[in-house]
Amino acid sequence: MRLSLVSHRQASLANHFLRDLERMHEVTELVVTENVPDIGLALPTSLSTRHLLNPSPMGFAGNHNQAFEGCEQSFFCVANPDIRLLSNPFPGLLAAMQDPRVGLLAPLVLCPAGHPEDNARRFPTPWNLGRKLLGGDDGRYHLQPSPTLEPQPVEWVAGMFLLFRAEAFRDVGGFDAKFHLYYEDVDICARLWKSGWKVMCDPGVTVVHEAQRASRHNPRYMTWHAESMARYFYKHLGRLPPVHPTTIGQKN
Repeated sequence: MRLSLVSHRQASLANHFLRDLERMHEVTELVVTENVPDIGLALPTSLSTRHLLNPSPMGFAGNHNQAFEGCEQSFFCVANPDIRLLSNPFPGLLAAMQDPRVGLLAPLVLCPAGHPEDNARRFPTPWNLGRKLLGGDDGRYHLQPSPTLEPQPVEWVAGMFLLFRAEAFRDVGGFDAKFHLYYEDVDICARLWKSGWKVMCDPGVTVVHEAQRASRHNPRYMTWHAESMARYFYKHLGRLPPVHPTTIGQKN
């Protein structure tokens, strides 16, 4: 498995994740990208590691597409530096990947207090976004961590921790790099479903997200969010794939 990690002056967080990762033997290739110069980033010596330093910053999609180039592994994992692996998620995730129709699988993401975050959601539409703004349902799947539950088909999973079948990632052309930030995860899930791949969330496997939300009210990030939302609706509004048992498993 190849794993891609991008740091944007997040060395202190990334180093915690990298130390966790050294115990995970399923990861055989690691690509660490410094999107901007990052003092103090401690690359592991126990893993086959490729270190990329971008001459100028790229977006989420461009960075991970770059890390996938030349991948000959069967699986490609994308992880944010603010993820913690308190236990090894990969055996459970790879077991679910025994179904060859699964193109993308995510664990259930927990906050540090142990409560589920909203990393599995239904596709955004103007109508459900309006309902959310009015205090209604926000579109999340209300999954709880449980070792007895099977992986669940979901419409999309958030990009903080994603395990792709490399064949599926390649089949849909990777992330759309025209999304600089935000909605690239929604977009690739829509394209995977449209191409016959399944997108799943496994509540039997968990990781912890030490969320960094300082950028939430930054005008630049708010602009990127609005631009990405507009691009997503331009690509998919009225053309979203149905996700229910009659459409699951069409990939041969």
